[in-house]
Formats: sequence, structure tokens, C-alpha cells
Amino acid sequence: MAHTGTTTDVLIVGAGPVGLSAAAELRRHGVRCRLVDRLPARLPYAKAVGIQPRTLELWDRMGLVRAVLEAAVPLRGQLTYVNGAETARLALELPRDVPYGFAALPQYETERLLEEYVAGLGTTIERGTELVSFVQDPDGVTALLRTASGATEELRVPYLIGCDGAHSVVRKTLGLSYEGGAFPEAYMLGDVVAEADWGLPRGYALRSEHRAADGSLDDVLVCIPLPGAGRYRMSMKVPPELAEPTDPAVPTEPSAPTEPAVPTDPAGDARPAAGGTPTSDGLAHGLQGGRGPGLPHLQAVVDRLAPGPARLSDLRWSSVFRISHRIVGRYGEGRVFVAGDAAHIHPPTGAQGMNTGIQDAANLAWKLALVVRGEAGPGLLGSYDAERRPVGEEVVGRTVRHATRGIENDPADLTTLLLREAQLLVDYREGPLAGAPYGPVDAPQPGDLAPDCGGLTTPIAVHPLRLLDVLRDRPGHVAVLYGADVTGLARAVAAARAAAGERLPLDVITLLPRDADPGAAPAVGAPAYRDTAGEFARIYLPDGATGFVVRPDGQLAARFPLGAVTAALTDCLRALSVPLRDPVVA
Repeated sequence: MAHTGTTTDVLIVGAGPVGLSAAAELRRHGVRCRLVDRLPARLPYAKAVGIQPRTLELWDRMGLVRAVLEAAVPLRGQLTYVNGAETARLALELPRDVPYGFAALPQYETERLLEEYVAGLGTTIERGTELVSFVQDPDGVTALLRTASGATEELRVPYLIGCDGAHSVVRKTLGLSYEGGAFPEAYMLGDVVAEADWGLPRGYALRSEHRAADGSLDDVLVCIPLPGAGRYRMSMKVPPELAEPTDPAVPTEPSAPTEPAVPTDPAGDARPAAGGTPTSDGLAHGLQGGRGPGLPHLQAVVDRLAPGPARLSDLRWSSVFRISHRIVGRYGEGRVFVAGDAAHIHPPTGAQGMNTGIQDAANLAWKLALVVRGEAGPGLLGSYDAERRPVGEEVVGRTVRHATRGIENDPADLTTLLLREAQLLVDYREGPLAGAPYGPVDAPQPGDLAPDCGGLTTPIAVHPLRLLDVLRDRPGHVAVLYGADVTGLARAVAAARAAAGERLPLDVITLLPRDADPGAAPAVGAPAYRDTAGEFARIYLPDGATGFVVRPDGQLAARFPLGAVTAALTDCLRALSVPLRDPVVA
């Protein structure tokens, strides 16, 4: 057995979208990591397909979003039919300030793009490598890995992240609880082409139901558009001949007419079961074993429920799947953490699962990076559970309600409903890192997502920029200082840099009001932009000269009067457990 000393900072187990996102964020922050996955190759299954606007914003800041936009298709709405009659037409229209809409991209394409991005940063997936066991102590984690050849390696790392799905070895080894329940119904999925004229507007999904006389749902068809002419990811109830009782914990072999079957774990991100053997936790979630549906099974449901004739063809893969809803008791222990399906599983309603996991990874990675580099204390890592577990609880509860009662019965108004589904209303106001509120109560406050805005100009750029353009490729914290007094801005810039010193990576940018003198920008001593369209002032509602600190994951860390920049940055450093120097007076 090989013994490897501490040559990497973080071991990531599981190279699905969540594990890849963790690796991407860590590498952006200069942290060494190894990414292992038991699978010998990427799975060719379009399981998770919905990409939320919040995820696109994260990928924008990473510099990945252009590749995603070129590969994805838009999701613009959904038509609902009940017993053959159109009953609802939902347009997925977000407020004009939101930079991205909803999108669909097969999971294998999401993984391909993330894998290429991570490889560009110097980390490749170690395929065919599984985590056998690990132990931790106050100084680090000792992990035992096994490769496809059977060779073993003992690896010593400071930290470990388990992104290894619903049957997570990491979670089980930590002994974390995973409480919840399961739905009794089984469903089937298929990635298929439909030659049909259903009158669907471009980018619209289809939901067609049959309800009995008492109003109960007894048949359903959901078709989500995918890249490719007429291609859909279809889901529907399983016919009796495919719903024969089987051990729900047996690893699955989805039927893939054009690809060899690969044993997979019945987990939300379709990761393989450890060792390829039946698990013993009795958890039935995701792709299931047994006989997979074929074209005739899918065609029969389409013939019954589709709003018009359709001929199905080119079935790439299909599977039976089941749904559970569970959440872990805590998101980590000591130096080991869980994210994605290893921490929470729930119904696929609203395409929340993969996107929530990606946000888990983004939240944890920047904190690990600061701690690994010695720029923050280890106490910061406790904020991962404090911030993300309430989000996971809300997502699990909401998706269960929507799956059982219908999203149309959600009491929220349509705009709020869509913003929440887009994951743009996630906030950490009650978390340990949020600074004190300041300014109007309806303004973005510490803990909230830092909203995007447009209309920012410089003396050189011909076309206006968005705030996301300004934040892109700035992986650390960013202080955004707004004010009309150039002397005051210059003083605040110097004070912010002095307060952060060498302990906290901090970019500083300034924003001048729309009526400010454009020629004044060079005098502030930091990159300067003018709020020419007035959108920043309209959205952020600055109370005179106001400062903001944007975290690496795009949430607001602080909002403060510009004259109190030193105190505000000192509070930020204290929240990050960073040793403080003598304060510098602004």
C-alpha cells in the first residue's frame, strides 16, 4: 500500500456536478485538491437537467457561463393539461434586473463543462478511484483509497468533502443522521426524441395529467426540452409490469439503448454505489434497478396523455426511479463535510437538487480556501452548516409540498414564487457572518444575494457594463464603495485596504452617482465606475455615501456608511475569525 503525505489540501469524493463545483471553486482560490470518483467514465444520463439563474450567476463570476449558455437551451415556461384540456400556461418570466433566465442542460453536459474548466485549472478527475474509509484527528484526515486495479493508497489531507450522493460513504462514516421519508410511487425517465406538433412555444415544458372523478392524480406525463431537435427528458408513472417489488437499495442499471449499462447508485446525482454492491440503508432514491422501460412503455403514456399525436424515437437511455426526502443532521464534523445529495435529497420538483448542491459547494469552498491559506480561523467553517442547512431544510420542505399539493397551490405571488425557484431569494441574514443591517429596510442587507444591475460605465468603455462584469474573475471579497465626494471615496479606499491588510484578499472598486463628474474617477485610487443608468442606486438604495462588501459566493457580507469603513471591515474580519491588527481610522 502506498502512503502519501500531505501533498494536497482537500480531498473531494465524488465528481458529479457538486464535487466538480467544489474543485472549481477551490482551484480558483489557489487551493490544492484531489477529486476522486469510483466511475470509470462520465455517465451518459440526462438526470438533472434544470439550471437555475442563481447557478448561472455563480458560473458567470467563475468565467464559465459562456460555455454553458452555448450548450444549454432556454426554459421559458410550461403548459399544463388536465384530462386533455389546457388548464394553465406559466411563463417563466423574471424581473428585468435578473441577468439570466431558466435553462436546461443534460447532467452529462454540465459535468463535461465543469470537468474541462477544472482541468484548465490543473485538476483532473481520478477515475475508478473510491474512498474505502477515513479517520480524522485534530490535525487532519487519513483516507484510504482504492483504484480500479485494486491498489490502495493511504492519503493524509487537512480536509475532506463528501459529494458522493445519497448513499454517501462519507456521511455514513461520520455517523450523521439522515432523517426523512419516501414516496410510494415509482416513475420512469427517458431521454427521447418526439416527432410531434403539440403547439408548444419554443422553450416550453409540457405537463399533462389525468385525474379521477375524485380529483386524485392517476396518470402524469412531464416533458422537459433538451438540446437537440425534438428531444425531451420525459418522466411518467411506471406501468405495473415494471413496478414489481425489488430491493430498493440495489444499485441500478438504467436501460441505455445506445450506451452500455453502467451500475449506478440510486442517488440524486447518479453516482455509483460503493463497491458496486447492494447498500443496506434501505434508501430508495433516484435511478432504480430491475427491468428498464423501453420505447413502447414511453410511447403508451404519450399516446394516452400528450396533447396530440407523437412518435417517439432515438431513446438514449431510460430508467425507473423513486423519490425520497431526507436531510442530514449537520453538514460536517471536524475536518470533514458533506454537500449535495450526501446532505439532502428531495423530489425533483422545480429542479432544485443539483443547483442547491452547487451552492453548497460555493459556500464551503471559499471558507476552506481562507482557512487553508491561514487568512481565516477554523471557526469560520462552522458557518457552512449554519448557513446552508436552513436552506436545505427549506428546499426539502418546499419540494415535498409542491410534489404533494402542486406548485400551483403555493400561496406566494407568481414573482416571488419564480424568484424562489430561481434560488435568488436565498439569504443568510440570520447566519453568523452577516453584518448589522444599515439603510432602508427594503434595501439589500448583509446576508442577502448581491443583486446584479446594469448601466455602469467608464470613461473608456463604449457600452455599459453590469455589476457581474465588474465582479467576474475577482475570487475574493470585493468592497463596493459608493459616493459622490471624490475625496471621501479616496479616503475610504485607503481605509478599506488598510483594514484588510495582507490578512484578507480584498478587491476595492468605487461607484460614482449618475450625475458625478466622469473625469473625477481617476482621483479615487481604485477602479471607478459611474452609475450612469442609475440602476445601482435604484436597486441598492444607498443611504448617501455607502459601502458594501460582496463575499466570494456573491452574498453581501456588510453594508455600512462610508465613513465607518474601518469599523465595518474590522467586523467582517472578526466574523471570519481573522486575527485583527491595530485598527486604522478612516
